[in-house]
Amino acid sequence: MQVVYFAWVRERLGLAKETVETTATTVTELVAELAARDERYAFAFSDISALRCAVDQELVEFDASITGASEVAFFPPMTGG
Repeated sequence: MQVVYFAWVRERLGLAKETVETTATTVTELVAELAARDERYAFAFSDISALRCAVDQELVEFDASITGASEVAFFPPMTGG
C-alpha cells in the first residue's frame, strides 16, 4: 500500500510517500510498525494525538481498518483561514 506523509510528518521523515508491505489491519497497527523502523519514524509518530489520518482519501480514526486499502495518509490537523 502507499503511505503518504504531509507537512511536518513529511519533513521529519524526509519523504513524501512510500510503498509499504504490512501485516497491520488497523491504522494504529500500521503506526506501530512504522514507528519501530527507526528513530525518524519513532519521532514522527511519537504523539499520534497531533496527527490525523485518511484511508483511501477518507478521514478516519486510528482504529479504522486498513484491510484492502490502497493508501493511508498522515497529516497534522488542519486549520481554516
